[in-house]
Amino acid sequence: MEAMDPNRHSPRESRQSTIVVFGRQVIRIEDVVALARGTAAAALDDDLGYRAKLKQGQQLLQQLFEAGKEPIYGISTGVGSSVGNTIPSEIASELGVNLFRLHGVGTGRILDDDEAAAVVAARLPGLAKGHSGVGAELLERLCLLLNERVLPRIPAEGSVGASGDLTPLSYLAAALAGEREVSFQGQVMSAADALRKLRVDPLPLSARDTLAIMNGTSAMTGLACLAFERAQNLARLAAAVTAMVSEAIQGNPEHFSARIFELKPHPGSVQAAAWIREHLSSTPARTPARLQDRYSVRCAPHVIGVLLDTLATTRETLEVELNSVDDNPLIDFESGSVLHGGNFHGAHVCAAMDSLKAAIASVADLLDRQLALLCAPESNGGLPENLVKGSGPEALVHHGFKAMQISASALTAEALKLTLPAAAFSRSTESHNQDKVSMGTIAARDCLRILELTESVAAIGLLATSQAVDLRGPAACSARSVAMRDAVRKRIPVLDDDRRQDIDIAQVLRLHRDGRLPCSAPSDESTAET
Repeated sequence: MEAMDPNRHSPRESRQSTIVVFGRQVIRIEDVVALARGTAAAALDDDLGYRAKLKQGQQLLQQLFEAGKEPIYGISTGVGSSVGNTIPSEIASELGVNLFRLHGVGTGRILDDDEAAAVVAARLPGLAKGHSGVGAELLERLCLLLNERVLPRIPAEGSVGASGDLTPLSYLAAALAGEREVSFQGQVMSAADALRKLRVDPLPLSARDTLAIMNGTSAMTGLACLAFERAQNLARLAAAVTAMVSEAIQGNPEHFSARIFELKPHPGSVQAAAWIREHLSSTPARTPARLQDRYSVRCAPHVIGVLLDTLATTRETLEVELNSVDDNPLIDFESGSVLHGGNFHGAHVCAAMDSLKAAIASVADLLDRQLALLCAPESNGGLPENLVKGSGPEALVHHGFKAMQISASALTAEALKLTLPAAAFSRSTESHNQDKVSMGTIAARDCLRILELTESVAAIGLLATSQAVDLRGPAACSARSVAMRDAVRKRIPVLDDDRRQDIDIAQVLRLHRDGRLPCSAPSDESTAET
């Protein structure tokens, strides 16, 4: 078949204004997210010296294998608990396909296209370091898959997060080899058919190629990068909803004073208080209903601040993971030898995700408590019970946000239930060879689920606070609150009478996820530099 330039313009070129170059460059979370969303294209470093290093690694590995002086894991030996098996050279080539075929045991939902693309993007930087013994052709093919949106159909379940994400990444190896199924620009088809459409041949994967693709933490890390971005956006939304709740219940804005947070300067709390304070800066002056608001309002910067500070440490962990060689075995260019170790272990990613998911769920709990304050006459500063609009006998047969509060409570309870640390459930598997595993992929999946639940709680909170703006009247509210209300009202009418609100929740979620709410996504400085 005719070879295709992996760096040529793709059908998505109008969205791909940025090129992420893999090789010697440092890769950030935002690079993975952009590749996952299809707003950036991937390319392999074309520096001749870098390309020579890739070739040198392949040649060194081949020389050591042919010399036969020392066993090389996964090339001259079996894998996992079968490491004691010596593989005859005449059948060693069969190991490459058998490795990905035997791990085709994933279950559960299929990762969506953005998630699968994040996994592919997260696999590139480590392999591109040159210490895994894979060549430029394989790396360029990974870039091609990203740029053309030929994405492996990866079942979410089946990884214990050590010896790499073997099962999820086997679906990537299979796609390169023209086996199993892929999503090609949103259409499900066989990998073989997709490669034919691109006019490229399946890659013949050696045992080293297959093991290098599968023996890394890229499934958990790719998903974690997506979780990171969503958690940043959630923190900003939570601060905006908190400000609107404070205003709606006629709370005390002094709780967010800069001076208070100078005296306890956790960076995340300082930032969250600043967001809330800025939001409330144009609120008309009034006497607070209480000297000290209940904790879910008064202490909100501390709760949201934990999420922001957790994001800062999460960034450090994920970007070390992204820019590391998470493979086994590794080529040591200095000594000219092969190193056998455990860099595929996902303990750090698991720890980061376990911490992040707890911080996110705590924000769900905060927003749920705020909604309860907003719906109760004894705590909402004189608003109608459950934010029912209207008056007289007709209002008695309507219930406003009563059921929405029940739904938010259920969502919050589920989020909190999922905060059990995945790392605590490490277990022995694979004939007790993998006898202490990370569970990092499960932690990343838990984190995404908790985000989904918490975003829904925040969406309900925004609908409720928008209703509160309508009840108070725009003249009694800050410009920011009115702008948030207006963004919601472009899609969702005020709640005059009881109606289904599931569609309303979905609409607000879409506005949030598309970045169409006036509380923009936080800048890098708000989380990366704190």
